[in-house]
Amino acid sequence: LIGRLMFELPGEMGLIAIAVRQTQGKGRGGNAWLSPVGCALSTLHITIPLHSNLGQRIPFIQHLVSLAVVESVRSIPGYEDIDLRVKWPNDIYYSDLMKLGGVLVNSTLLETTFHILIGFGFNVNNSNPTICINDLITKFNKEEGTKLQPLTADCLIARTVTVLERFIDIFQEKGPNGVLPHYYKYWVHSGKQVRLYSEEGPIAWIVGIDDYGFLQVHEEGKGVESVHPDGNSFDMLRNLIVPK
Repeated sequence: LIGRLMFELPGEMGLIAIAVRQTQGKGRGGNAWLSPVGCALSTLHITIPLHSNLGQRIPFIQHLVSLAVVESVRSIPGYEDIDLRVKWPNDIYYSDLMKLGGVLVNSTLLETTFHILIGFGFNVNNSNPTICINDLITKFNKEEGTKLQPLTADCLIARTVTVLERFIDIFQEKGPNGVLPHYYKYWVHSGKQVRLYSEEGPIAWIVGIDDYGFLQVHEEGKGVESVHPDGNSFDMLRNLIVPK
């Protein structure tokens, strides 16, 4: 529906579709995305000028969306320590233990404007198939003696889109360095080890992401290189390859 509408609307008009339930949710590489009731599910249409900071670094959008989901919860007073995090390139995690959300971005370049369709889904009030944000809040209340209220999917979709708009504005004004400190605050990878090329490949340490959103790793004796995932396994970071 949005794919048909997005070229017909005035440029300044936003467009979002929200589902209470999905029966044919899509993940990366044709994977299915399970979407029971209690999930926050939406597709958002935005436009980005080609000749802008973000237009020159379009892969960064998935990182901004993942960050916006996490920030939508952790920017609420009292909820700052709910252990919701981002996993490169496009997952939302409980600590570094369990996935509870994901982002899928498709872009179409029309003349000098990118039309971006952002699909995002994250578990708010559904304990299956993994864990959900309200489970984390309940756990936090039990451990810390607090009385934080559960959150709703509607509230968090609205907050996510508002926060995303702010991050896009910051990125357009200041480039990657305007948002990366915030991203690193919430990501799960600092100092983690990965293998390059294969299961028995050389060990490298994750150091950050570059200006185009690729992962940067440091392999001993070789300095810092940018890499991306080879294939679409559940553990996106097991086998990494160096782009040519």
